[in-house]
Amino acid sequence: MSLTQEGQLKKQLIDTGKKLYDRRLVVARSGNLSARLNADSIVITATGTSLGSLTEEDIISIKLSEPDGPQKARLTSEFGVHSLIYKNFNAAAVIHCHPPLTNAYFAVCPELKTLTLESKLFLGNVPMVEQDTPSITRPELVIEALKTNNLAVIRNHGVVAMADSFTNALHLIETLEEAVKTACVARLFKKDILDGIDKALKDDLCEAHGAFPMFSPGHIQGIVDLVNKDELIAEKGRELDLTVQLAIKLDGSDKVYKFSFEKGRIVDLGLDEEAPFVISAPAQVWEQVFLGKLDSFVAVTQGKMKLKGQMGQLSRWYVPFSRLFELFRQVPFT
Repeated sequence: MSLTQEGQLKKQLIDTGKKLYDRRLVVARSGNLSARLNADSIVITATGTSLGSLTEEDIISIKLSEPDGPQKARLTSEFGVHSLIYKNFNAAAVIHCHPPLTNAYFAVCPELKTLTLESKLFLGNVPMVEQDTPSITRPELVIEALKTNNLAVIRNHGVVAMADSFTNALHLIETLEEAVKTACVARLFKKDILDGIDKALKDDLCEAHGAFPMFSPGHIQGIVDLVNKDELIAEKGRELDLTVQLAIKLDGSDKVYKFSFEKGRIVDLGLDEEAPFVISAPAQVWEQVFLGKLDSFVAVTQGKMKLKGQMGQLSRWYVPFSRLFELFRQVPFT
């Protein structure tokens, strides 16, 4: 007999809980899991359950709009953040757990020091939310953080990850725990870890620009002007033969711009999307990118932005394109 949709989701929660416990990302009765059942309902682990030994009876189905019925008394105290995530994002699965190295690191460091290209690509800048209570009492701060990343750290508490599957949400948490471990081990070898590529990517240009409406011709031309004056893009563009066309598109509008690069210099700005690589997203996502709060590579790997073309091919120019996205935030917009 085949499992119902709810039964299949409960099995996924049970399997994910065991993985989290076996990998020591949760202990005892900490953490909680949920999955979208339909537009107005989710399945979620009940309060006081151990994720390492879940049974179907430990998982309840509940409405997002008005939780009621006998199950309401079994709701976890973190239901508020789970429900807001499903109301604000197109997520299918949410994991909240307490990775020990991540908790220790962010208790004393305000931001992640990413030392590997993999962590830069899949994690980017992981936002941290301040927390001073045992449960998440201000879930709206977590929602704001998740606008820039599918993963957020709640300081002195744990992490929240959302994704289209438990597998992808778990991968984010594991990648973060490994990145923290790498940073800690690197510090054993050298206490003041050198920035290296980070310094080049994060150097700011101080050139002043007027403010333009987002995605207006003046806004995009301001970006082009900065790119063509940038020494790092020029150097890496020649070294890596950055000769390609890349288009950026605002979903729900006719606004699209095609950058034609020749060895790192933008030689033409077109108004069509006939290019081997097209990055598209809605306005609220582009706003986070242009504010410098969301890395475009990370946004693509996490599904916040869509990419036409192969990420593997685009990533050969990771350094100059990362610098390009850094320069986005140098042009004020309205």
